[in-house]
Parts: sequence; structure tokens; C-alpha cells
Amino acid sequence: MALEHITVLDLTHMLSGPYGTMLLADLGARTIKVEPPGSGEGTRRLLEHDPDYSRDGMGAYFLTLNRNKQSVCIDLKSETGLAVFKDLVRSADVVFDNFSVGVTQRLGIDYPALSAINPRIITCSVTGFGSTGPDTQRPAFDQVVQAMGGGMSITGTPEQGPTRSGIPIGDLGGGVFGALGVLAALAERERTGRGQHVDVSMLDAQISLLNYMATMHLMSGIVPEGIGNSHFVHVPYNSYPTADGYIIVACIGDAFWKRFLECIDLPALRKPEYDSQPGRFAAKTQIDAIVSDELRKHPTTYWLEKLSAARIPCGPVNNFQQALNDAQVRARDMVVEVPLKSGEMLSMPGNPIKLSAANELQYGSPPDLGEHTDAVLGTLPGYDRARLAVLRDNGAIA
Repeated sequence: MALEHITVLDLTHMLSGPYGTMLLADLGARTIKVEPPGSGEGTRRLLEHDPDYSRDGMGAYFLTLNRNKQSVCIDLKSETGLAVFKDLVRSADVVFDNFSVGVTQRLGIDYPALSAINPRIITCSVTGFGSTGPDTQRPAFDQVVQAMGGGMSITGTPEQGPTRSGIPIGDLGGGVFGALGVLAALAERERTGRGQHVDVSMLDAQISLLNYMATMHLMSGIVPEGIGNSHFVHVPYNSYPTADGYIIVACIGDAFWKRFLECIDLPALRKPEYDSQPGRFAAKTQIDAIVSDELRKHPTTYWLEKLSAARIPCGPVNNFQQALNDAQVRARDMVVEVPLKSGEMLSMPGNPIKLSAANELQYGSPPDLGEHTDAVLGTLPGYDRARLAVLRDNGAIA
């Protein structure tokens, strides 16, 4: 595995941080989840007793985000526990957290403190607003940064108002950029021999994802609004109702428009002014209405076959069941089987990064609380059984 030589100490909780470390663990990094004694990390208890969304006493959040990880219980608020953690840092490559800004400094485990112990250590903090600027202490969750980052303002329509993304893109974006930052720091360490700190703001990530649309606004001063599932340039480009669902048709440019007319012969669309994009965009409402009326006449599969044969970009609007059973999704191993301690196999989304030199991905069970405390501390710092017993007796580990 690409990262099997890397050891990550995972101090993350909830979603943004655990998703970032899950990606690293999927790529082979030995990822050691450091949890507080007692209840463990916050999502460990979330949905744990739900009849639909739990297995083996763990909810779907924890099961998914903590596959391929090990768990050690260390009390970072105790002096002895902190010393144990620092002993782990001596043998680690990465320390990844998503605490609020200032927590690692108060605990004495920020980058300056840890780099004094291990100059090669890389630390990564994913926070709502980053470690600089006026809002560093402002609390943030997914929808807060979705809203502040501008994406919600262009999702939905003016009539329905701003709409958050159906997936928690604020949290997930922070995790993705955190993992990317760690990989960049690891690459630089190969050249310099020294680690560094990676500072990722969830709000920064949302601004980055605005991409060319932000540039368009900065160029023109025009503030875009939500336009539903249609496009601000191309027509027809929208979700259209069929006899049994919805389909996406994406005619980008005049060439696809000509193919569309040949595929679906609608006399009302054969107007000279529609032959170029400006004319189609001016008649966007009328064109969408005509296309909708026609597509309602047949089921989704009929239109997918017809449009695909003409090589017109199209696709069904899938629900979760349809998406997760799509032949292409399954062929790309994007639904995988993860073993549980009980012996049950649990289906989860796979890893989207495919490396040609890597062995076939093998997924490990999400860990029980503190399951690997003795094994990890016995190998990395090399504690003997007597020392482990003393540490357990005084509550530093569990």
C-alpha cells in the first residue's frame, strides 16, 4: 500500500477530521485513533442503539469513518497520559486533529511542542476558520461553512431560497483538503527531512470549491443566484421529468444541440435562432418546457438508451439504492465489504483513489474502544507489561 510506511496519530472526532484520516488509512497508513477513556470519540456513541443504523454497538458514522484504524485510550488531560502520547509521537509521522483552535496549544501538543520531540513530525489541524484571521474562535459545523462559503446561495432557486448540499460538503471538504495537505507535507519532508504544520480551514475549502464561479463574480461584480438544476450558460442542461423519474440532459455547445435535434425530433425547437447558444439561452424557459413535455412521455430507461446511442451526455437521477447498485459504481469497487468483529460483513462506500501499483484494498474492522492500547504501546514506545499495568492503574491509559 502506498502509505504503509506512514504512522498517523488520529486525534479527530465527528466528521471532517475522521474523514481525512479515513482516506489516509484506506491508502495504507497505520492510523492509530487516540480516544479519551470512558466513552471514547464522540461519534462512537452516535446511533449505537439504532435498530437500522448500528451494528456491534457502533453507529454508521463510527463504523464508516474508522475502518482500517486502531484504537488506543490515552487521557491527554493527565500529565502521565500526555507523556505516553509524546512517546508515540517519537515514532509517528503525522498527528491529525480537528480540535477547536487553541486546544492543541493548551494541551502542549501543537506543532512547536511536538517538533521539538520529533523534527520529522507533520501536524494537521482542520478547523472551521483556520488559525489566523478574526474568526479563529468562532464555532462552526458543516452547514455554517456551507452557508458562509457561498455555495448555499447558488443551490436551489430564488423562490425556495438557499439550500444546503444534500451531502455534508463543508465537513467532507475539510477532510479531503486535510488529507491532501498531509500528503504534500510528506512529499516535502522527503526533500528537507523536516515536518511542518498543515492548517486547513473548512471555510477556505468551501471558497476554493467555488472555483471558476468565484472568478466570474470577481471579474464582473455580478452576484449569481440559485438556478435550480439548470445551467447559467448551456441549454438544454437540466433535470427533466420522465414517465417514471428524472433524467439529466447536458447539451454543452452547438454540436450537442444538433445531435439532440436529430435524436428527438421536435419541430418547435427547430428555429434558426436556437442554432447558437445566445438564442437558446434567451429562450431557456420555453426550451426546457418543450423538452420536459416530450421526456414525460416515456420512462427513464427509454431516454437513456436513445440519448446514449446519440452520445448525448445524460444520466438518471438516482436515489441511494440505485446509485450504490449502479454497474459502473460496482465495477470500480465503490461499494466494499468491511468485516465486523461479529463476523458480519458490512457494505460501505469504497475508496475513490485507484493506484496502479497498490495491492487490492483490504478493509479492517472499526476498532473497539482501546482495543489496541497494549499492542500499540508495546511496539511503538516499547512499553513492557509492568509499565502498561502501572499506566492503566493510574488512569493514564485504558
